[in-house]
Amino acid sequence: MGMSLSEGADDDDDFGENHEINVTPFIDVILVLLIIFMVAAPLSTVDLPINLPSSTVTPQKKPDKPTYVSIKPDLAVAIGENMVKRVDLVRQLDAMGDGNKDRPIFLRVDRAVPYGEFFDVMERLRAGGYQKTKLVALEGVPDAAAASPAPAAAPDAPKP
Repeated sequence: MGMSLSEGADDDDDFGENHEINVTPFIDVILVLLIIFMVAAPLSTVDLPINLPSSTVTPQKKPDKPTYVSIKPDLAVAIGENMVKRVDLVRQLDAMGDGNKDRPIFLRVDRAVPYGEFFDVMERLRAGGYQKTKLVALEGVPDAAAASPAPAAAPDAPKP
């Protein structure tokens, strides 16, 4: 009482053709691409070391290709990651865009930059026709030192 598993084929050594798609290599390629994009996405942002203040305001949607102007602690000005002179700031912005001065300019300013220097860059942008300037801050809760008010100065004790 023997039983044969072949379906009438004389060759027991040959397997029948398989007409299914092997998706394992496809999944491997997709996973590798996913890892590449996960690593590359944080690298596509502006990478100048600036100590930004915190804000608790709800974040707004950013455009696809934002234009960042940064003021570093040493008062150097950069567009994206390219350093520029202040006198050439508007000229460089005009050369970068399609002549559209209605696009928003995202201004990143370090905490250590004095208000006068920050205002000077704002005035240069406004004089150049860039009216839509947005300030960039870190998202989240502000620092405890920045959130607490400064202690009041103690009055001088009378001298005997």
